[in-house]
Amino acid sequence: MSTPKIAVIGLGYVGLPLARLFATKYPVIGFDINEERIKELQSGTDSTLEVEDEILQQVLSDTPQMETGLYCTNQIENISDCNYYIVTVPTPVDHTNRPVLTPLYKSSETVGKVLKKGDVVIYESTVYPGVTEEECVPVLERISGLKFNEDFYVGYSPERINPGDKEHTVEKILKVTSGSTPEVGKQVDRLYASVITAGTHLAPSIKVAEAAKVIENSQRDINIAFVNELAKIFNLMGIDTNAVLEAAGTKWNFLPFKPGLVGGHCIGVDPYYLAQKAQEYGYHPEIILAGRRMNDGMGKYVASEVVKLMVQKDIKIKGSKMLVLGITFKENCPDVRNTKAVDVITNLKSYGAEIHIYDPWASKEEVNEEYGLQIVNQVPDEKFDTIVLAVAHKEFLNIDLRALLNENGVLYDVKGILKCKVEGRL
Repeated sequence: MSTPKIAVIGLGYVGLPLARLFATKYPVIGFDINEERIKELQSGTDSTLEVEDEILQQVLSDTPQMETGLYCTNQIENISDCNYYIVTVPTPVDHTNRPVLTPLYKSSETVGKVLKKGDVVIYESTVYPGVTEEECVPVLERISGLKFNEDFYVGYSPERINPGDKEHTVEKILKVTSGSTPEVGKQVDRLYASVITAGTHLAPSIKVAEAAKVIENSQRDINIAFVNELAKIFNLMGIDTNAVLEAAGTKWNFLPFKPGLVGGHCIGVDPYYLAQKAQEYGYHPEIILAGRRMNDGMGKYVASEVVKLMVQKDIKIKGSKMLVLGITFKENCPDVRNTKAVDVITNLKSYGAEIHIYDPWASKEEVNEEYGLQIVNQVPDEKFDTIVLAVAHKEFLNIDLRALLNENGVLYDVKGILKCKVEGRL
């Protein structure tokens, strides 16, 4: 194949850092259907904060015809002369936790319209084993009129982006690669190896690479579910869970997981993709789904623990003023996708409490659009009956939380990060 010209389809938390990295060495066209996102990126700003503005501006091009660099667009004609298409769109679940492949289908249709002989389409979206070849390839064939593994080829290289993590950036995370033929697998591997300093691992098949990705987050989900269950047990026994984990962690092979709310677009979603495929084969996965049930129920558990503490202090629940600190799915990151802090808020609201939400990282507009909730980005200038620290943003460590509490108020630290005395924590 001639010199790579890469199209990255989807410029979110995964696609933009990857496009930026490839753009240091190749011509890259970043494609996204969100016109506002394109305008923002072409102006040199990334609202997800995954790529610093200065770094983004270093690779930006004002024309799709360049030797190296990144040009962002929502016009399909601008990706028509690319020979690699990397798909990085979301793969969510619906309200019944069934996989939603619509973004993958739509992006495959987009690529299919410009696909040419010899092109390679690489998927990075997290899926269950078989999606790339059984779901996406037929769409590419139907739209393009080309024949799979004769006219065009596919690869799969699962994303391993950790939103908000400035240490483990995309080039520093070892990349799993794969291809629809052995030759294409090597070709895909060489492409990634040219920019990934941490190295690559060429999997023997696309299904192996898909399965490897989906179990990474399932394993983490199960481990967190275990310590969440421990937290429930030790709370009943009056034992400090963090102290127990610290003591157990002195053994060399003890895994250092901590209890908490498990949301986000990966850990809170990927196990359902694996479970769905397992059930299609007639197997009901017990451990995977048990872990999900435990973690999905933590928002309700936290809310009930908060209310118990308020009752013990004779604080009237209905009409009480509560401040929830943080609504993003993890600390020091603006990502609010599938955040379980919302479960805490919803359950507290069900008791008739008046909920206020402060998060210095989240977008007011996005939270309102996604969840119908109002938040503030500044510390409220009033007092509350209860404060629930739901997300461990660094800014919360510098707040005098006692000054925000009414006398005899409740302070509940979900993440266990506060040094001051608190009434409750996981």
